[in-house]
Amino acid sequence: MKQIASFTIDHLRLLPGLYVSRKDMVNTETVTTFDIRITRPNFEPVMNTAEIHAIEHLGATFLRNHPAFGKKTIYFGPMGCRTGFYLLLAGDYSSQDIVPLVKEMFEFISSFEGEVPGACPEGCGNYLDINLPMAKFIAKRYLDQVLSQITEMQLNYPE
Repeated sequence: MKQIASFTIDHLRLLPGLYVSRKDMVNTETVTTFDIRITRPNFEPVMNTAEIHAIEHLGATFLRNHPAFGKKTIYFGPMGCRTGFYLLLAGDYSSQDIVPLVKEMFEFISSFEGEVPGACPEGCGNYLDINLPMAKFIAKRYLDQVLSQITEMQLNYPE
């Protein structure tokens, strides 16, 4: 069986960053999958499910309400390894193209106050497993340590 592309990336050399994971054609439209890598795989602790869950709710809400990208957002959700998130957008984009969008999203998450959207029994299947303070901490750290000074090494997968 052919190995999927994301398993061919050297995770020992992968830094926190913002990468194009893949591009697929759906009929005549390109769908770009982004790897929003929050923690360094195999070198630092992974995120816990409660903060991932809060980031997922806030990020999805932000993206689907975004004036320019709301209708282009196909999916935003966590990686199974708990080191980051996938964002799927309709369109042919580079990592650099969406740095402003991802910055805006993580600014939104890091400064969010109030009840997490959908964090109730009617809106979520596991609404008690949400940690807003840790989600804000992780979002702020990603903004400060990655997005505010992002380099080419953090925009392109290691070869």
